[in-house]
Amino acid sequence: MTASRNKYSRRKFIRSAAVAAPVFLIVPRYVLGKGYTAPSDKLNIAGIGTGGKAEVNLPFAFNKGSDNIVALCDVDDRQSVNARKKWPQAPYYTDYRKMLEKEHKHIDAVMVTTPDHMHYVQSMAAIQLGKHVYCEKPLTHDIYEARMLTQAAEKYKVVTQMGNQGSSGEDTRLVETWVQDGLIGEVRTVHVWTNRPTWPQGVPRPTGQFDIPREVDWNLWLGTAPERPYNPGYLPAIWRGWVDFGTGSLGDMGCHFIDVVYRALKLRYPVSVETSVGSVYTGFFKEAIYPDSYPPSAKTYIQFPARENMPEVEMIWYDGGIRPKRPEELLPDEEMGEVDGGIIFEGSKGKIMAGLFGRKPTLLPTKKMQELNLPRSKFALVDGDIDGHQQQWVKACKQGYGTYTSSSFDKSGPLTETVLMGNLAVLSYNYFETDAKGNRIFPGRKKLLWDGENMRITNFERANQFVKRNYRSY
Repeated sequence: MTASRNKYSRRKFIRSAAVAAPVFLIVPRYVLGKGYTAPSDKLNIAGIGTGGKAEVNLPFAFNKGSDNIVALCDVDDRQSVNARKKWPQAPYYTDYRKMLEKEHKHIDAVMVTTPDHMHYVQSMAAIQLGKHVYCEKPLTHDIYEARMLTQAAEKYKVVTQMGNQGSSGEDTRLVETWVQDGLIGEVRTVHVWTNRPTWPQGVPRPTGQFDIPREVDWNLWLGTAPERPYNPGYLPAIWRGWVDFGTGSLGDMGCHFIDVVYRALKLRYPVSVETSVGSVYTGFFKEAIYPDSYPPSAKTYIQFPARENMPEVEMIWYDGGIRPKRPEELLPDEEMGEVDGGIIFEGSKGKIMAGLFGRKPTLLPTKKMQELNLPRSKFALVDGDIDGHQQQWVKACKQGYGTYTSSSFDKSGPLTETVLMGNLAVLSYNYFETDAKGNRIFPGRKKLLWDGENMRITNFERANQFVKRNYRSY
């Protein structure tokens, strides 16, 4: 499959998006009689990205035929095999812009399940056509993109959801209740860790010459990313470790774990960030810097100011197998976190340990779980939660803008900005200049001060190049 077949007029697409003004009229079931599902009561969903996580998202949204999958799009035909068999009546496209231009009259909502570097342009294109959007985590590749999507969702009045499904879970709300009810007092430190990356990081850019598989449109797979030759070392899932495509461990798991912290502590924009990363050596005293790849591990400190009735707090993120010190309250043989990682809230009156998606919140020492009468969640599960994160979004789309979703862009946008702040610190840490003697100087290895409202690092100008990237024309 050659790139030439995908030369497509972006101007034409933008023009068609600007003039489209779809109107959604949902006829309630009760108007037509009990038990009858009106055609307009089914949400017409298009999928941009059909493999990987989309093989979970699309079936959950489809909900055994309660809703419709009306269009499919993927740049890799190998990834689309299962979806095209499951929904053979749905038109299939390689270019999401062509799909939206030709099918927008039949589409109510779009699910974006693609590599991180394409989330923004695909979600924004759908939003500007008035389509509701479900976008996988992280919401975007860059901080600037997250801010723009947050604003666009409000401007175009569409229902949105980011794919961090734990935000719809009861255990996440239980952690939120315990912390906000003061069960462990004032929280000033939180530790969050993950076993990711479980893909290569801290490695050089792959080399060699390879033929592009006939099923892959390499030009469209690259999309907004800089031009480079095809290499099987980039796809399918291993794109996560490459700076131009993915967002590393933070983008993958930070949107799950940090979401619990963000909700419980009512966080917004941080005020500073600093990090240290695992080094890679290719020989004795020969440190290698691979700017195309995220490092093999990192420990990152993100500080937040006081807000409402809560004090300033520091969140410490660990990845690549690094973990915080074991709490003294945890018995030697008791498990700390889970395989994927964990969370520990340190309060003035105690500690809470939680797992992935807020699962298994536990007071420390664990004997308190039997000794105390613990409060139940004060956050009632809303319609859709019990059916899953995707169905919560589907039901909200039918009810219209303003209907609750647990990870709508007004919530997941600022969360994503915080997650990406950690990556900004990582990329700044490895940024170096060379002095007159040929020695490397790393001016970004400092505490970076953040002006959240204006999206700027105020004490290291070069770090701001990582707030917003330039797009390749494709």
